[in-house]
Amino acid sequence: MNTAGTIDRPLTYDPMKQAPMKPSTHEPAGSAPEDLTTSGANDSRQNRTREMQLIQEALARAHMHDRLHEAERERRALRLAAARRMQRRAERASLRARRALAMALMQ
Repeated sequence: MNTAGTIDRPLTYDPMKQAPMKPSTHEPAGSAPEDLTTSGANDSRQNRTREMQLIQEALARAHMHDRLHEAERERRALRLAAARRMQRRAERASLRARRALAMALMQ
């Protein structure tokens, strides 16, 4: 797209001088028009701000989605570790009970 004044390539980087994003035929790239009004620059900035805010919201939603899945994986890992500890504890108790039974039968 060869249109001057797009979101990622504005006519100027000074926010107060940014023109509404329209194709320009009489200006060199990188310059702002002389008769630019502040309201036009504000409208353009507001439009870009809304678009950029939507991008940020989408990124935030994706980030929170990833964080929730990461937390769920962490909870599953903790439950698995606790279950393994309880299983080992139960196996040790079973062995102690078998030894105690064997000792009782021998006497």
